[in-house]
Amino acid sequence: MRIDWHQVYAAIWRSHSQKLKPVQRLDPVRLSELKGIDKQKTAIVENTQHFIDGKTSNHALLWGARGTGKSSLIKALLNELAPSGLRVVQIDKDDLGYLPEILDALEQEDEQFRFIIFCDDLSFEEGESSYKPLKTLLEGGLELPPEHVRLYATSNRRHLLPEKKSENQLSGLVDGEIHYADSLEDKLALSDRFGLTLSFYPANWESYFDIVMSLFTGVTVDKEQLHEASRLYAMGRGSHSGRTARQFYQFYRASLVD
Repeated sequence: MRIDWHQVYAAIWRSHSQKLKPVQRLDPVRLSELKGIDKQKTAIVENTQHFIDGKTSNHALLWGARGTGKSSLIKALLNELAPSGLRVVQIDKDDLGYLPEILDALEQEDEQFRFIIFCDDLSFEEGESSYKPLKTLLEGGLELPPEHVRLYATSNRRHLLPEKKSENQLSGLVDGEIHYADSLEDKLALSDRFGLTLSFYPANWESYFDIVMSLFTGVTVDKEQLHEASRLYAMGRGSHSGRTARQFYQFYRASLVD
């Protein structure tokens, strides 16, 4: 049964049943709630708006430290732009072998909808070859990929494939230009196929507290007490990222009496 994309904003590929499952409960996060990543927000919104408008646009790789808002940014993007025709199809890394079938299905859909293939936490280990279907989507093979489909991926790695020290040692300068070892060149080529690459870095304490305060908007709290409680929580977690701030909110909010 085909999905009615007029009613459905997102779907997830289920490999066991080999079909797309409509998402019934979207994460309601909004762009305005994401703090400390304004440059990244501006770049991804601009690229996606160009995509929706039928202008030239790029596939996007969002990489960087864990908990810095990479996945939340994609979810918020959908919430903002779904009324304009944006739709998202999420696929796990382990299911990339089904990507050609998904692209075939999306090619039959009305081009009034613009589809982002979303692959979260994307990276590959030595010897894996499951990344190969990505090349077809990113640059095309004999048949070009659909114009109304783009790939947005998140990763903790700038380069999606692992690099060995020996590969770097085989690289060197030739006439003032860097020449990579053949094996390393192939690994770097995958990341280079993303026309838009956005980096995300750990939040400083000021940004962390700003995120905490934004989450408690409309809730009567003592600012200094909240900052201290959120600081202790973050120290216990070993991280003061945006993800930690949201986890603190879930933890602390339940203890407050409305």
